[in-house]
Amino acid sequence: MESTGNAAEADPLKRGEEGGDPGPATELRKKGCKEVIGFAKLTHWRTAVFFFSLFLCLTIVFAFSFIIPCPVRPQYLASWNRTYNNSASYGFLSVQDASKDKVMDVLFVLKDTEGTLNNTCADAGLPSPCVFMLALDGTDGETLWERPLQPEFHWAECGLEKDSGRNWDCLLSHSNQLSALDKYSGEVRWQQPRPSGLQSTQPVVSLPDLDGDSVGDVALVASDSTQTQVLFLSGKTGEQMGSTVVLDTMETASHLPHHTAKGSQYVLLRRDSGLYGLALWRIAVKARPGMEAGLSRDKYWEDKADATTGLVTIYKSDSLRQVLETGPTEDVSNLLLVTQKEVVLMDGNNLQMLWRVNTSSVLSEPSFGHYNKDSILDVVIEEDAGNNSKRIVILDGMSGGVLWEVTLRAIPNSPRPASIHTANGYSIFVFWGLKNDGNASSLISDRRIYMLHPVYSKVLLEATSSAGHIVKFKATLLERGRHAAYILLMGPGAQGADGTVFLNKWKLKQDVPQSNVLRIGTGGSSETSEDIKEAFNRLRFSDL
Repeated sequence: MESTGNAAEADPLKRGEEGGDPGPATELRKKGCKEVIGFAKLTHWRTAVFFFSLFLCLTIVFAFSFIIPCPVRPQYLASWNRTYNNSASYGFLSVQDASKDKVMDVLFVLKDTEGTLNNTCADAGLPSPCVFMLALDGTDGETLWERPLQPEFHWAECGLEKDSGRNWDCLLSHSNQLSALDKYSGEVRWQQPRPSGLQSTQPVVSLPDLDGDSVGDVALVASDSTQTQVLFLSGKTGEQMGSTVVLDTMETASHLPHHTAKGSQYVLLRRDSGLYGLALWRIAVKARPGMEAGLSRDKYWEDKADATTGLVTIYKSDSLRQVLETGPTEDVSNLLLVTQKEVVLMDGNNLQMLWRVNTSSVLSEPSFGHYNKDSILDVVIEEDAGNNSKRIVILDGMSGGVLWEVTLRAIPNSPRPASIHTANGYSIFVFWGLKNDGNASSLISDRRIYMLHPVYSKVLLEATSSAGHIVKFKATLLERGRHAAYILLMGPGAQGADGTVFLNKWKLKQDVPQSNVLRIGTGGSSETSEDIKEAFNRLRFSDL
């Protein structure tokens, strides 16, 4: 009786089936079934999302692998040559990216009757022969564009587009005109009459926007035997802004744009008595009052300016021959001055002398590179060593001390030294001349190219060179961080004279296998010639 009466308590599940009170266990079972069904549905959704994500990832991988092409690096020719018969060349050669492929191209100027793309002077309504500006592809030497212009050619300057808002990059002075050209297409963006007296070379100073049209403007500086004049042009239209400013009646041998750490722009004037600076804002206010508002001032320089003329005396010398900027150091370029008997480095901001070195007559324009790894540009000069020889000296950019030197025979029409920076922090230096063997005769046909690797300072790599007359030479990188190359423009000896013009490009490393390894100095080098060549072949180049 006791077991029968308590059957419901002993088997609660059975009790629920018989219609009694379901009890807590039955409720839990029903609730658990609902949760199991919900979890199963959630699992199906998670599985679907997983497979959809996997499918999406595979689709993207497939698209990038097979459908969307990978960027193709430019295919270089190790060397290319272009010949222009019955043409004339000028001392202008610029390396710019004119095809937007991140590879540097070559811009130069010819005088000819017909271009390489079947453009003729007559078709352009110009007298024949006329001036052609050409852009050649740096990879294969093919003509990208050419622009016929009115003869004669005076000067050109490219590289003016950067951070200016201008839609042109090159400014040319030719005939009685100024023409602004787009380096990508060769189109003439504007053309204006050329003011008289502006035939000097590279007189362009790039300026910020002074007339409120959101386009950077330019200033032109020119000097003749009696005076120096400055005028301002709109970067958008080429129209003159204000009047022409005549600085004074003193002759200026040359000029150089310069800016201080405060961003104040100056024109440096080389005169018979030394080097002087004049603030652009002082010139702008004379051209048109109010235009100077767009130009900043540097109190340090202004405190040194003459109260009457506004000139800042930088260096006094009656034998000043050359003034160059060394490249930015803390956003300011130092100034290298070459006189008849010395080379001087001045701080480009506070105008203090950093060092001075006595030299004999300097034969060519100095150049710069990194012989050591102190991040300061060193100075390369060629000085007269007598007996038809020249002494090539690398001066420490920090102290002016001699880091390296060699004596070569001075060959006529040899370009100035050059250098290309490497990824290891130093530069490869390039010289022209001939190893000094005691023979005093010097012919163009004897000319050689020498390369110096600072790690192997007791050897030079000697390569042959062309025997033609060199109009312009550049050692440069054709692509950012890679492909070091030489660009050589050759033509008749007299600028503008008719003859055959050659434009050559060849890879720097192309000369290495056929080059001779010359041991110089005392002690020599323990490495074999093959080790030296392999060191040049392993070089990786970089931008400064």
